[in-house]
Amino acid sequence: MKNIAVIGSGTMGNGIAHVFAQNRYNVSLIDISEEALNKALSTISKNLDRQVAKGTLKEEEKIATLKNIAIFTEMRLGVEGCELVIEAATENPDIKFKLFQDLDAICHEKVILASNTSSISLTKIGSHTKRSDKVIGMHFMNPVPIMKLVEVIRGYNTSDEVTKTIMELSRKLGKVPVEVNDYPGFVANRILMPMINEAIYALFEGVGGVEEIDTVMKLGMAHPMGPLQLADFIGLDVCLYILRVLHDGLGNPKYAPCPLLVNMVTAGSLGVKSGMGFYSYQAGSKELVLAPRFRK
Repeated sequence: MKNIAVIGSGTMGNGIAHVFAQNRYNVSLIDISEEALNKALSTISKNLDRQVAKGTLKEEEKIATLKNIAIFTEMRLGVEGCELVIEAATENPDIKFKLFQDLDAICHEKVILASNTSSISLTKIGSHTKRSDKVIGMHFMNPVPIMKLVEVIRGYNTSDEVTKTIMELSRKLGKVPVEVNDYPGFVANRILMPMINEAIYALFEGVGGVEEIDTVMKLGMAHPMGPLQLADFIGLDVCLYILRVLHDGLGNPKYAPCPLLVNMVTAGSLGVKSGMGFYSYQAGSKELVLAPRFRK
């Protein structure tokens, strides 16, 4: 397997393309927007520059990595000749179902179709194809070039052979794959999102402020980032969506999203991506500043 297609050039898509290209795979990066593709290449180049500056990558390796990436706005051309297609589009079921239906129609029957979904059922995604045995989850962690984990999710019909292939491929990328089954939230988000939700409830109920809650988790539990800052980083809309998937899929009230989270998303406070969440984010600044409504 040497030819990989990645659909979606956003944060996760360009990170996945970066990692495969750096490991000498030929990567087709596909998006409907040429502007988004060029932005993705710029992001990959800057991230490679950081590796060169740190001495973990040579300049010639950076150049070779970029040469391994070709960009396409037409999916049919981009997936031609690829043995694996990884979908990293918006976390929207309808978009993913349509993509997999189209991929099933245009890709050779032996091609493995993977999704980077963080919450959507791989069994449901696979049901929109005629190759559900070759549909699997590759849930990379953000930032992809740095984080070691790949959550490999087996749909109900995913074959042993395909699972073994993706596990081995992940190891060749220098990642640590963990095989999990297809249930709401998988493992990562089934554990992470209730923690984030509980942190928001603690804020909502006045148990502590934003800084206090994050400090307790960072200093007391050795978390590199507090749960409220992490929620901002993930995107509060994404957190809300995943909690609703957990709530609907498992039917347990403990997964019900905190009303504060619902209100913030409704108001457009989505975290880093909108410039405002539990903290306020200014371009070019890494300093954490509390959002106005949470300042004392």
